[in-house]
Amino acid sequence: MNDNPMGVPQPDNAFSLLRRFARRRTPAERCELCSAELQPAHPHLLEVEKRQILCSCEACAVLFSNQGAGHYRRIPRDTRKLAAFVLSDELWQSLMIPINLAFFHRQAATGRVVAMYPSPAGAIESALSFDTWSEIESQNPVLINMESEVETLLVNRVGQTREYYLAPIDQCYRLAGLIRLHWKGLSGGNEVWQHIANFFGEIRGETQLGQGALRA
Repeated sequence: MNDNPMGVPQPDNAFSLLRRFARRRTPAERCELCSAELQPAHPHLLEVEKRQILCSCEACAVLFSNQGAGHYRRIPRDTRKLAAFVLSDELWQSLMIPINLAFFHRQAATGRVVAMYPSPAGAIESALSFDTWSEIESQNPVLINMESEVETLLVNRVGQTREYYLAPIDQCYRLAGLIRLHWKGLSGGNEVWQHIANFFGEIRGETQLGQGALRA
């Protein structure tokens, strides 16, 4: 006779199931400063000297808010589209950036603005003269208050697109990571351009399902 007709897990079997479930659980992400467990949406800090992005709890992030050129700087969360931004094709071409994506950030220690562009090898620094940035800034005064180190001018001029954002630097490195991970061959392949399209759709708050890929 079956003593367990309903198939209820017995103690030994139940503990075995629990152990297997515990082994399958993904370890919780933790603050890289104090080791506190993090929520899925959490702040990031920039370790300025190493250009390294760290995951942080809210308490540690608050400590490094408005810290000037300190060792760590809190990265802002918001991305803002600059609808009235001005950048002529001639000025853009003078930058000699080989891909129509780039981001620009200001170094806190020197005030110098650095141009970077994503590539299959990661984010690459491109030379940018003081006069070039001064011309861009003079036409777009919103850039004067761009927060040093952690806030960027993100430029998307892929195909016929002309989009400009004030964006957190961790978003820009996320874009560079997507390109590095998915780039294939000389032109990148369809997959990487779809990931780029999805990235910009996400920061616009759009759904990208069913939309065509961006093309270089």
